[in-house]
Amino acid sequence: MLADRLARYSQTLRYGDLPDPVVHEVKRRVLDSLGCALGAWNTLPCLVARRIAKLVKMPHGATLWGTNHKTLADLAAFANGGLVRYLDFNDTYLSKEPAHPSDNIPAIVAAGEAAHASGKQVIQAIALAYEVQCRLCDAAALRPRGWDHVTYGPFSSALGVAKVMKLSHRQTVQAVNLAGVANVALRQTRVGDISMWKACAFSNAARNGVFAAMLAQLGMTGPSPIFEGEKGFMKLVSGPFDLAALGGETGQAPALDESQSPQFKILDTYIKRDPVEYHAQTAVEAAVALRADLMESEGVRAIEQILDIEIGSYDVAIEIIGRDPEKWQPATRETADHSFPYCIAASLLDGRMTLQSFSMKRLRDPVIRNLIKKVRVVRQPEFVECYPQSMPTRITVKTEAGKTYMRQVDVPVGHPGNPMSDRDLEAKFRGLTAGRLSRSRIDRLVEFIWRLDRVGDIGALMPLLKI
Repeated sequence: MLADRLARYSQTLRYGDLPDPVVHEVKRRVLDSLGCALGAWNTLPCLVARRIAKLVKMPHGATLWGTNHKTLADLAAFANGGLVRYLDFNDTYLSKEPAHPSDNIPAIVAAGEAAHASGKQVIQAIALAYEVQCRLCDAAALRPRGWDHVTYGPFSSALGVAKVMKLSHRQTVQAVNLAGVANVALRQTRVGDISMWKACAFSNAARNGVFAAMLAQLGMTGPSPIFEGEKGFMKLVSGPFDLAALGGETGQAPALDESQSPQFKILDTYIKRDPVEYHAQTAVEAAVALRADLMESEGVRAIEQILDIEIGSYDVAIEIIGRDPEKWQPATRETADHSFPYCIAASLLDGRMTLQSFSMKRLRDPVIRNLIKKVRVVRQPEFVECYPQSMPTRITVKTEAGKTYMRQVDVPVGHPGNPMSDRDLEAKFRGLTAGRLSRSRIDRLVEFIWRLDRVGDIGALMPLLKI
């Protein structure tokens, strides 16, 4: 049974099984996630989640990031997870089902803090959660069936948490069963006008994963077999699938090359350079480059002379950010950062995308609204087979002068094929945390994460996050 296999993998995976690049990549994702979290500190859904979590005080629990307040680990996972996700700036994985696997990190850190886990224990648990979530995303698409990608989250979070809590094999199996039975999420979260729940959808899934592990630790059992049962996950949610061999897994043949163990999936995930939905990353890069061409050729009023903007893309991207009518008239930040028309119009006008690109003043700006009306999104058949190895976007602009300008980007910065450097990642982190923390604290925090494998208790991180 798959639940037993996942529990066995969780039990047998050791820190020494992780290659150095995997350990380093985990550190990079922790740094990136903390930056995203502190950057979202004052946003409304995160304030609501933090207020809920503050209603419970647990002296030996988990810290709400940025505060001294400790609460139950599952509530901390919910509040801190919303912070990581809100800006839509944390990492991404694209396959049959898309995901943001760093969403698992707050749950693992919360449970790890309560259990006094070491940095190495947290690192191996994060690598495990990435492995499970990404392999599930490779195995079966949930979106066409009406379910949200966060439905895989309770499984990956429960397994990562079980690792730092040192659950037995039996307890881990039950954590998987409990995580799966009651936590199926509707895709409506990402359709049409997008609400604040987008920031909380995975953090709620992770909260349920933590809760499942806590219940299993105390002896609670869950329905079995959770995946293969008559009314189980495969029959009702995902459809049948086979899970490929996991990184470092013993007793399972690798999916492609039987002479080698499969690469750990964290190495195949992507860091974002721009704060937009991942399918828009190449579009923004192309639009910024095209804007420079326009300015050089037609002068400072070039944007005013645009007659038509065509965004050439592929099916998955169009479905998520280029199809619904709301994408042409976004009323919320959540809809705007999931809108091809908005992201391209803003990039052409401003020459970049920043967190300020989604202010309510900017969303209501008639200049950007008028430019959005000139945007068309067109399916490019030659792009369809490229995804997810690359995610090409072609921007074509026609002007009143009768000229046509075109730029295409296939692989964005931050993709494994075009990786973001540690230096650039630190710069992203410093930009997100400036104004929240002092420069000296930021320096200490960066140093702490780079030596995370030498930390004796992950709880030592919490004072460095205090705002």
